[in-house]
Amino acid sequence: MAETANSGDAPFDLDKLKQLVEMMESHGLTEVHLRRGDEQWRLRRGPEVVQVPQQYAPAPVAMAAAPAAAASSAPAADAGLIDIKSPTVGTFYAAPSPGEPAFVSVGSVVTPETIVCLLEAMKVFNQIPAEVSGTITAILVKSGDAIEFGQPLFRVKP
Repeated sequence: MAETANSGDAPFDLDKLKQLVEMMESHGLTEVHLRRGDEQWRLRRGPEVVQVPQQYAPAPVAMAAAPAAAASSAPAADAGLIDIKSPTVGTFYAAPSPGEPAFVSVGSVVTPETIVCLLEAMKVFNQIPAEVSGTITAILVKSGDAIEFGQPLFRVKP
């Protein structure tokens, strides 16, 4: 979504807009607000989260025989578990502030609305909901870790 306020009736500079959108995508930004004089540009974009059920995911390209063998020997205990993935890049925090208990721990029962962690990006702390119901079986990252978009944070048994 783009909002602008411009004192004149000059047309938008679409080349600049395109460059700004490309920069947002390359740096994982979801919102930019620029102001110069009476001109103001605000761009927002949300991450496109597409969850593909495991049985429909495309087969990975085999790089070598060894990784394929390792993948086939994965423990069956992980079958049926759901990953809670990061919707954005940022720094992971398990608790609301230092010294406070973590939002969740292994064995915690969560609902889709349960806040499981905070992700901080550009001094903005985003509460991350579980978006699934079940029991936390694994915490895959620790507080202070740099997180990438789509990186698994928790495993949940539905």
